[in-house]
Amino acid sequence: QVQLVESGGGLVQAGGSLRLSCAASGRFFSIKTMGWYRQAPGKQRGVVAAVTSDGTTNYADSVKGRFTISRDNANNTLYLQMNSLKPEDTAVYYCNAEVQVILKVVMPYWGKGTLVTVSS
Repeated sequence: QVQLVESGGGLVQAGGSLRLSCAASGRFFSIKTMGWYRQAPGKQRGVVAAVTSDGTTNYADSVKGRFTISRDNANNTLYLQMNSLKPEDTAVYYCNAEVQVILKVVMPYWGKGTLVTVSS
């Protein structure tokens, strides 16, 4: 069983910063792409940023230049540094990982989410 546990959410004023973390645990061969998604009230969940196992990153246009995704492969941990936060960044942020659980089998896993609230 693979578990993803997010931390680092909270309440921050507009213009402030937060750093989210996601720790993966359990038994698996490797973790492929990891990413952060978010879901605001009344909206669909969408990708914020993703990073492959070799460090290639992609960002949603709305967060480019403000958010930075990174990962620590040795400790199976994913990060999201969020700067210049805006009220529209308010959402539940979810960690996602594509996990190679056994040879040739890759499965997606999700964390339970962490709430980020940005006040104006």
